[in-house]
Amino acid sequence: MYKINDYVIYKKDICQIKDIKNNKMNGQDYYVLIPIEDNSLIINIPVDDKMGCLRSIISKEKAESLINNICNIKPIENTDERYIEKAYKELLHSGTQEDLIKIIKTTYLRNADRIKNNKKISDKDNNYFNKAEKYLYNELSIVYHMNFEETKNYIIHKIEEIIK
Repeated sequence: MYKINDYVIYKKDICQIKDIKNNKMNGQDYYVLIPIEDNSLIINIPVDDKMGCLRSIISKEKAESLINNICNIKPIENTDERYIEKAYKELLHSGTQEDLIKIIKTTYLRNADRIKNNKKISDKDNNYFNKAEKYLYNELSIVYHMNFEETKNYIIHKIEEIIK
């Protein structure tokens, strides 16, 4: 069971637990969640979370292991236009950080290739790149107590150190 002020992932959003309340009508306990990106929104979710929409933030140890393993995470291999968006959607909804990295790597490489060939970057790839970055770096920013940009720069720096 989570405690008040814990950070959790609700669906894809980082939320802080502001309270735990009992609904006297049905006798259930509910978490009162506030998304970090929209503190005007209040989400009430049963503590038993039968829908499986709630999960813990990644641990610092797992985050370090993930970052150290980024170079070994392969991008999507089949980048056929008819297949790629389906693959992006599946990876985005899987809920794993490794799959978010696959999206980031794949979209980055596809757009870099387009730029190299004097073509316009893909709006679809750019959209999935931004979503994957948002989900990954927002979660890691809680772990490392940094803002989004600091977290992104920290990870880039760590990868550069690994590559050297």
